[in-house]
Amino acid sequence: MHDANDTNTPPAPAPSLFTWEFASDPYPAYAWLREHAPVHRTALPSGVEAWLVTRYADARQALADQRLSKNPVHHSESAHGKGKVGIPGERSANLMTHLLNIDPPDHTRLRRLVSKAFTPRRVAEFAPRVQELTDRLIDGFADRGEADLIHEFAFPLPIYAICDMLGVPPEDQDDFRDWAGMMIRHGGGPRGGVARSVKKMRTYLAELIHRKREDLGEDLISGLIRASDHGEHLTENEAAAMAFILLFAGFETTVNLIGNGTYALLRHPEQRERLQRALAEGDETLLATGVEELLRYDGPVELATWRFATQDLTIGGQRIAEGDPVLVVLAAADRDPERFAAPDTLDLSRRDNQHLGYGHGIHYCLGAPLARLEGQAALATLLRRLPDLRLNAEPEELRWRGGLIMRGLRTLPVAFTSESSPESLSES
Repeated sequence: MHDANDTNTPPAPAPSLFTWEFASDPYPAYAWLREHAPVHRTALPSGVEAWLVTRYADARQALADQRLSKNPVHHSESAHGKGKVGIPGERSANLMTHLLNIDPPDHTRLRRLVSKAFTPRRVAEFAPRVQELTDRLIDGFADRGEADLIHEFAFPLPIYAICDMLGVPPEDQDDFRDWAGMMIRHGGGPRGGVARSVKKMRTYLAELIHRKREDLGEDLISGLIRASDHGEHLTENEAAAMAFILLFAGFETTVNLIGNGTYALLRHPEQRERLQRALAEGDETLLATGVEELLRYDGPVELATWRFATQDLTIGGQRIAEGDPVLVVLAAADRDPERFAAPDTLDLSRRDNQHLGYGHGIHYCLGAPLARLEGQAALATLLRRLPDLRLNAEPEELRWRGGLIMRGLRTLPVAFTSESSPESLSES
């Protein structure tokens, strides 16, 4: 066995990271890192150097380690790296004070304010609306016999859902869809387009907060305003940043959960048929475990968001210097054979599945109940309404979006028997 942290004499050529080929299937490279360099320093595409943590045990420890701060102020960044961590545009749009960038006690205070919106009970009340949105979107292409499931389904569903939760009026939601689309399209490319969209969103959210003050509703932004007015000291910047991060974190993860999940089912027909049989029998147990397995197998968040060492520390036997960025590779940890039996096998009935797809520790994903609801509704409704859904391209023709944190397809072309076709009508 080679010394896991002997970077001077690697046992074999290290795999190339962050290329287009890597993006299409990063798992062999992550397996190499887990085996030979589990805590590995590398230059990212932006030029910033960071430590990648790839083993499950180390990843879980790092996610909960309070010596790893979320606040970029702790980054000992060079002039070259200035502003190259975090979400493009959030600095210039004054949107830095959100849950992904702060530590206790501010994190504790802000998370408490917004957590009321994501309790299982509140999310369950939202289920009929998610189902309505799901059916409406499928109605838009069900008679056509083909669709791009990313742009016509996986992308708009969480956008409209989170806009409803935030209290964005229906007539403004298409603007949000455009801004969010710009973020996704440019996720791995020039940051300028993303930054412009973030600024537009910031301006809109500030105006919406002002309007809501005059006419409070039952939505999330109204709840933030009420909390602020009751002595919780939520500044307007914090309210706008909170709304922004709920939108940002709450939509792209779900786009990829639905897109990656559907793609995995299409590539594993035996698993997909198991799920369809269970749904036809009215048994949703496999749907619940299946969505968790899809999150583990090819989840929407490849790397957890940035962390910065506030002091010298050791992870997996490797010394990390104060100020160094640390990126926990969730996609690698969730296929660690030390933690998961047959980790490269998709098994929708997997029970022992403490995956890290939603993170771990105090930054565990606040929106996990909503993402689960949307993922389950989307996949179940697709399989019920379009039972012969199939990939309408060769797998090697598909392109994955570049970018560091998220993992998702640019497009997912599918074909199916039209709901209005004679064959479909004769089956019903």
